[in-house]
Amino acid sequence: MTHVVTDSCIRCKYTDCVDVCPVDCFREGPNMLVIDPDECIDCAVCIPECPVNAIFAEEDVPANQIGFVKINAELAPAWKTITKRKAALDDAEEWKDKTGKLSELIR
Repeated sequence: MTHVVTDSCIRCKYTDCVDVCPVDCFREGPNMLVIDPDECIDCAVCIPECPVNAIFAEEDVPANQIGFVKINAELAPAWKTITKRKAALDDAEEWKDKTGKLSELIR
């Protein structure tokens, strides 16, 4: 199993999770992070660190977010590894509580 970053991360890109990941499995896109399923060791230390509750164990991904399992697997090989915490996006506070943000994802 792996962990999955979901819709809540889009247009926020908080990187608190990156600091605690022991295997550097996070990948950074323009306005979201994803988890590389081939690197994730299923340790779950990232889950409580996410301020927008965007990370789930694959088996716990909500039904309306299940497409993000494929999105993480698809985008991880194309995006660069992120290993250090960065500032969130400038308008993250405006977007953090919004849902249905898939159309905002920049690939």
